[in-house]
Amino acid sequence: MSSNPNPGSTPQSGGPVAAALIADLAAASRILVAQGVVDGFGHVSMRHPQVPDRYLMARSIAPASVTPGDIIEYDLDSNPCNAEGRSSFLERFIHGEIYKARADVMAVVHSHSASVIPFGLVGVPMQAMFHNAAFIAGGVPVFDIRRKFGATDMLVSNAPKGVALAAVMGKKDIVLMRAHGSVACGPTLQTAVFRAVYTEVNARIQHWTLALKGGAPIAALDDEEGRLADAVNQTAGMRAWELWRSQVRSQVNW
Repeated sequence: MSSNPNPGSTPQSGGPVAAALIADLAAASRILVAQGVVDGFGHVSMRHPQVPDRYLMARSIAPASVTPGDIIEYDLDSNPCNAEGRSSFLERFIHGEIYKARADVMAVVHSHSASVIPFGLVGVPMQAMFHNAAFIAGGVPVFDIRRKFGATDMLVSNAPKGVALAAVMGKKDIVLMRAHGSVACGPTLQTAVFRAVYTEVNARIQHWTLALKGGAPIAALDDEEGRLADAVNQTAGMRAWELWRSQVRSQVNW
């Protein structure tokens, strides 16, 4: 069902969002840059805190430049509610369709972090190398856009492609995108950012581990270890967020 009853029209806003939350969303873009997850490309969104069929994301701008004034509200069909002449990311449908499919998801990060991309190109699955990446133990599916859409520009630039991506992601916390990047999600903005950061860190550690292991098995976290460690990370991970957020605040004073 469409979240905008009049397609092509401007959807109604879900209402005001606290300035501190908008500032946190803008800061999340800058945190992801500082942690090496995004560069000139990539984006992070969060679901509207009061109205679940709306979400918030920056206008089409480099993540390091995002300010609170750049945040746009969207319906779940990814139509902007308050664009006011500002351009939108082509791949905003990644976010809208995941929010449609996953009521548990409150934030989404799309990135092209370099260490992660190889795992979407070869038949080597990502594994949880350490406790901070415990969420990976649940499995990391790979979305190959050509399986349904043939040769494309690789961008998830419309709703059908977003639907297909969300279907491959299923109930997992992260999905790889062949020859493109990845998407991480979470029940909070802080968790989604934490997972995006530690997906990149975990990928680097797995590259090193594969180079060292020879014929030995990898003693990665199993499903149960991943579940237990990820439960701890839901609260302990805030320590990392608070550090990263304070670093952004010291630079921009918001």
